[in-house]
Amino acid sequence: MNTIGKQPTDRYPRSLIALHWVRAVLIIGLLWAGWHMTGMSDDEESKFVLYYPWHKSFGVLAFLVVLIQIAIRLKTPVLPKPPLSLASHERVLAQLVQRSMYVLLVLVPLMGYSMSSTYTMSDGVYFFGINLPELLAKNDDWFVVFQWLHKVLAYTLLALIVVHLVGSLKHRFFDKDKRNDVLKRML
Repeated sequence: MNTIGKQPTDRYPRSLIALHWVRAVLIIGLLWAGWHMTGMSDDEESKFVLYYPWHKSFGVLAFLVVLIQIAIRLKTPVLPKPPLSLASHERVLAQLVQRSMYVLLVLVPLMGYSMSSTYTMSDGVYFFGINLPELLAKNDDWFVVFQWLHKVLAYTLLALIVVHLVGSLKHRFFDKDKRNDVLKRML
């Protein structure tokens, strides 16, 4: 991308800031709901009437938010880069964590959709009342694979979120060089 004549920036565009925080709330809620509902007894009606349908709807919403974020990022000519005041290993780790999170923010909902699509006892994925088409054949063997991937990738995403949060807070509150404060870019 041609960035000649573009001034470096130290803040993200407002659209990306807003989407970042909306996505953060959605993902934390989805991780909690997923953990909570899978621990519930199958005898609890709310597990299948409340938790699963809402988890699916908000999962699709989070997926759409991430796709919008990616599109905006690709169209935005200049985005903040990690501060040069950071140690080189911290810059590399920050970029690796951010890119990995985006990959997982796409893959986790796709695996959830694939789970619902292939499970023979599933009535599909509803997006706030709209029944989305099932693109995969019912197959409980594949369901087990997608279920495992959804779980493992979701926990991996959770671990990366923790690294992301800890890194942001470390740079804000513990680094001596105040130029390392990357959190202000998202506030």
